[in-house]
Amino acid sequence: MTATVDHTGDLRARMTGTVVAPADPGYDDARRVWNGAVDRRPALVARCADVEDVVAAVDHARLRGLEIAVRGGAHNAAGHATGDGVLVIDLAAVNTVTVDPVARRARVGGGALLRDMDAATQEHGLAVPAGEVGHTGVAGLTLGGGLGWLTRRDGLSIDHLVGAQVVLADGRVVRASADEHPDLLWALRGGGGNFGIVTEFEFSLVPVGPLVSFGLFFFSVDDGAAALRLAREVIPELPATVGFQIIAMCAPPAPFVPEELRLRPGWALVVIGTTGEQPDADAEPVHERIRATGPTPLFEYCTPMPYTALQQMSDEDLAWGARCYEKGCYLPGLEDPVIAVLAEQVARRVSPLSLVHVFVLDGAYSVVPEDATAFGGGRSPRLNVFVVGLAPDLAGQPAERDWVRTFHGALAPYTIGSGAYVNSLMGDDAARVRASYGDKYDRLAAIKAVYDPDNVFHRNANIPPHR
Repeated sequence: MTATVDHTGDLRARMTGTVVAPADPGYDDARRVWNGAVDRRPALVARCADVEDVVAAVDHARLRGLEIAVRGGAHNAAGHATGDGVLVIDLAAVNTVTVDPVARRARVGGGALLRDMDAATQEHGLAVPAGEVGHTGVAGLTLGGGLGWLTRRDGLSIDHLVGAQVVLADGRVVRASADEHPDLLWALRGGGGNFGIVTEFEFSLVPVGPLVSFGLFFFSVDDGAAALRLAREVIPELPATVGFQIIAMCAPPAPFVPEELRLRPGWALVVIGTTGEQPDADAEPVHERIRATGPTPLFEYCTPMPYTALQQMSDEDLAWGARCYEKGCYLPGLEDPVIAVLAEQVARRVSPLSLVHVFVLDGAYSVVPEDATAFGGGRSPRLNVFVVGLAPDLAGQPAERDWVRTFHGALAPYTIGSGAYVNSLMGDDAARVRASYGDKYDRLAAIKAVYDPDNVFHRNANIPPHR
């Protein structure tokens, strides 16, 4: 017992922030992550106040032989931000966002959430293309790629990452940019948390908002195949400024949904317009195309809304504590066999919380050269599919896991390779990491050998260093 107290006290003496041990009040809250299916008991949680605290925590872990888990937003479904007996380096307090509207640059702390970043940048009508859930961490999302509503228009989050402050495994603090450690910057742009702890990101910004156009067209499960065929016709005609996604979901219990349709399962085609002062100018022709073709939606909801509201629309549906198991894959398009699988498997889902999310990846996403970043997904036009099983309780987890695995297996014959968007990889997907990076894997492993030769940072979609 004395050794444990001294061990904890050593780190507390070195840090400005707080250290939470298993016997401390608040330990259960400190160890929680977003995915309620992940229940781990770390040895310590180091709630860092600044980069010096992060250095102290890394050094302490090295001296004490402790495994490190890095916690940004703690939103990763695989639960990489925690672990039994590990030292959790918690960056939640390192969340400052500083915006230079003239240079269109933002410096974002490694513990910031998307809602923090969006609020600060939207004060100037600017944004970082990023994800779609406000309580997602900027760090984890960015390091894996960063998909969202602006991907077709402006590319991935990593396409706007121009610099980073990084704490390395040996405790050094370096800056990665085009001029300093450019190999490290390349690796950070899609290579995940393999190379160090990013305590600050520097992004270039794009103009968007403050209002965007939101259009949701909701179809019954029985009309799923027809709605998907309609989407197949619409996608090639989309203006470059329009975001478009396909979501299998239950209609939300929201005022804009007719009462008799609330919580009814179905398919949504979602259209986002982003053209300046008239955000519906590019979206309205797409709305008309959907209305004029294919099945009749059960309801539609089209309205302008603040960009920040769009970015947080899913916050409640994907609230903390959801028990999540997911799989992802890339598809070349919505060919008839793929549509048949999607429609059939969605009709078989068990939990009303579960969903399927199809991202359309083309436009600005595909303009970036394949080798410009470490991003694992190819840059050719494609679809990214997330099959997300969300169980309401512990008893429901096995059924959702089985549904996700069956769904993913049924799509496998039609996917682009066997890899996936690395942010969707679960703990049982370790064998898919190499396939997800393809030809970039060996280059990443060589960079890993330079910056983390002992694989200290391995609680991620891990790329072991070349020996």
